[in-house]
Amino acid sequence: MPTWLRDGDHRLTRRIAAWDSPAARGLLPAVEEAAEHTKLWWAAAVVMAAGGGRRGREAAAAGLLAMAWAELLSNGVAKQLVERRRPPAEWIPHGDVTDRPDSSSFPSGHTAAAVAFTAAVAPGWPWAGAACAVPTAMVAVERVHRGAHFPSDVAAGAVIGAAAAAMVRKAPRLLLRFRR
Repeated sequence: MPTWLRDGDHRLTRRIAAWDSPAARGLLPAVEEAAEHTKLWWAAAVVMAAGGGRRGREAAAAGLLAMAWAELLSNGVAKQLVERRRPPAEWIPHGDVTDRPDSSSFPSGHTAAAVAFTAAVAPGWPWAGAACAVPTAMVAVERVHRGAHFPSDVAAGAVIGAAAAAMVRKAPRLLLRFRR
């Protein structure tokens, strides 16, 4: 990583971690808890499937499939290829640095899953995609605020999530071409 990019990544990490808004301190831990083990996205899929008719079921299925791909790509592949330490605990001025994962910081699997789910849902059901975009952005900010990731880890997770969603959305058309 170029020095200028690494230095900017480090400065932004410290700045986001130092954000001491009462709203952030109250809301971000709840978002992290909901996003842990993808509970938030499974719950959203259940609500969409139960209340959205066919469109809701299709959007939920696309979101879950994209999320699975993103988790595989981020946690199963990228984290195994890139060994990166988490931000130093001393950079995080609040007490939320306990219980950080031992895995590589790069990329953010939470962000990859969130972006994949949201980006796969949005084309089929734009309203649900817009509703999911808010907690998706909050997950990304929370990962840096808590000291679990650098902003570049979150950005890489978002790219992986977007790619996973694109793969899921394109797969049916690609399969139909193969059958011809």
